[in-house]
Amino acid sequence: MRLGLRFPSRLVTPAVGSAVLLAAVGGYVAIVLTDVGGADFRAFRDTYIYNGIVVSAALFCMAQALIVRSSDRIAWGLVGLGLLAWGVGDVYYALALADLEDVPIPSIADVFYLAFYPFVYVGLALLLRSRLQGMRGDLWVDGIIAGLTMASLAAALVFGVIVDVTGGDPLKIATNLAYPFADLGLIAVVTVVLAMTGWHVDRTWACILAGCAVFGVADTAYLYQTAVGTYVEGTIVDAGWVAGIVLVGVAAWQPRRAVASVRVDGFWVLALPAIFGTLALGLLVYDHFRPVNNVALVLSACALGAVIARMAMTFRRNEALLETSRRDAETDALTGLANRRRLLLDLECRIEAGVPTILLLFDLDGFKSYNDAFGHPAGDSLLHRLAGKLGEAAEPFGRAYRMGGDEFCVIADGEGVDRGPIVVAALRALRDEGEGFRIGSAYGAAILPDEATELSEALRIADTRLYGNKDSRRASAGRQTREVLLSALYERDESLHGHLSAVARLARAVGNRLGLPEADLQELVLAAELHDVGKLAIPDSILSKTEALTEDEWVFVHRHTVIGERILASAPSLARISPIVRSTHERIDGLGYPDGLAGDQIPLLSRIVSACDAFNAMIEDRPYRPAIPLDGAIAELRRCAGTQFDETVVEALLAAHSELELQLVA
Repeated sequence: MRLGLRFPSRLVTPAVGSAVLLAAVGGYVAIVLTDVGGADFRAFRDTYIYNGIVVSAALFCMAQALIVRSSDRIAWGLVGLGLLAWGVGDVYYALALADLEDVPIPSIADVFYLAFYPFVYVGLALLLRSRLQGMRGDLWVDGIIAGLTMASLAAALVFGVIVDVTGGDPLKIATNLAYPFADLGLIAVVTVVLAMTGWHVDRTWACILAGCAVFGVADTAYLYQTAVGTYVEGTIVDAGWVAGIVLVGVAAWQPRRAVASVRVDGFWVLALPAIFGTLALGLLVYDHFRPVNNVALVLSACALGAVIARMAMTFRRNEALLETSRRDAETDALTGLANRRRLLLDLECRIEAGVPTILLLFDLDGFKSYNDAFGHPAGDSLLHRLAGKLGEAAEPFGRAYRMGGDEFCVIADGEGVDRGPIVVAALRALRDEGEGFRIGSAYGAAILPDEATELSEALRIADTRLYGNKDSRRASAGRQTREVLLSALYERDESLHGHLSAVARLARAVGNRLGLPEADLQELVLAAELHDVGKLAIPDSILSKTEALTEDEWVFVHRHTVIGERILASAPSLARISPIVRSTHERIDGLGYPDGLAGDQIPLLSRIVSACDAFNAMIEDRPYRPAIPLDGAIAELRRCAGTQFDETVVEALLAAHSELELQLVA
């Protein structure tokens, strides 16, 4: 994070400073290329303009470390010191050595020149580390391959000439060779960073890499020209040094962007090491026709060794990816248990091998209500927790799986094994309760190969038994809850017993006339019996009132279907009929309550209960009126067909009532 910039003026900003330095370099290069001015101007140019730009760029880079508080302060400080060391060496050379006929080697200028490299190497390494956190190991190897290859090519071009012409004492030889070695390092740094970042760099690294490349090429060209005696001071080679240093200095003030997210996949995974490996191999082949120096041969051989290591890493990485993909494809992401795919594979293998197996399917009871009450994150957490318990419980016997949703499975060895302990352990693992919730499970079992020799048949048997178990438990719970609610209604109003029974009987007869399936008939009867359960919340003074109800009292009465819906929805075994009860006082013309539904918007079962309830209410005595004669009730029902009641339901109701009357007479 950049804090506390303190430039002396708003006119002096990083952008302005960068622009000034780049403009100065451009001007210097233009002057060199056009060779304007006389000897005095060229001397002034090469001494003062050149060194002024170099020192300014070094100070500009160091300002990043001195002024801006960031994690890269040390790195930029080291890079800046390296640039400054080169600048000091240049200044010393211009003032003390330039006019000498025989320049001593090594000199104090060489000390500062060579100090440039370690400072820059360490600084760039720190910058690279901070920006490539989490970078894959194979990309590091790509960088090493690229660096070794480029270094070997540069060594083949330059080293031989320099070694041939270098003479004198060992210190002079070491000094002359230090420069090409160091420049090879710069070239290697450029290639390493490019390879490791997938050849995608931000502006900071673009400036750094361009600067290093220009500097390294310029210095290598200088060494080569010096060795062969063709170097001339004040040419484009000299401009390369100053341009490289300025680019690195400007890089310090570019926006920082980490490149750890770079991905190198597909073609480039093999292309990058293959390209550089081919270059290194080509150099070794070339050596058979025209020998090159040993340094280049060693570097190219090391590059090929790195290519081999890279191929091995790629193979291992692909194997790991394949194994991970296979594991992910057979593992449930939420719970960590094996998934349905793994279950089918395991069962298929057991069936083909004829291994005695116990197949147990489980379905959670109460999970939907828990999910609705506490939310999906809590539901996911519950499934994860129960799956962990089931996995531990199944481990001594076999393996646990998640089929999907709230369904689980266990397969266990079945030869000479009592399935009772396995079932008990699994049911205990899939049980949880707390304030406001209770989770259990139903199960179904199949024994292989005694009961099935095919995968689909085994799953069908276990699934049928599971839902048979679940339906019987649901029906039992529903009956108990129904009896409790009906008892409460009868205690409240004893006359409701006959009314609700009559409505339920007539509703079933109407449903039969309309051809409803048995499951719908059961829900219809249950809704008919409990359609008035919301009246438990209506005061007796209103329900038993003989006079006309006031407007406020009608508000109470109109709420009873909504209250009934809430009561039934709170009981999992009766929740499915709660929307039916809510709509039992809607009208076909849309003038009913509580939602003003009309026509087919009203559930069919609600329309049946509504007509049956109204018909029975008309032919029964009420506190506020006597019973209406049957003919009058039938006429009223027909009159309201199409407005209050469904016409089809009314016709079925009248036919069903006639049949019931005939049955009673018989």
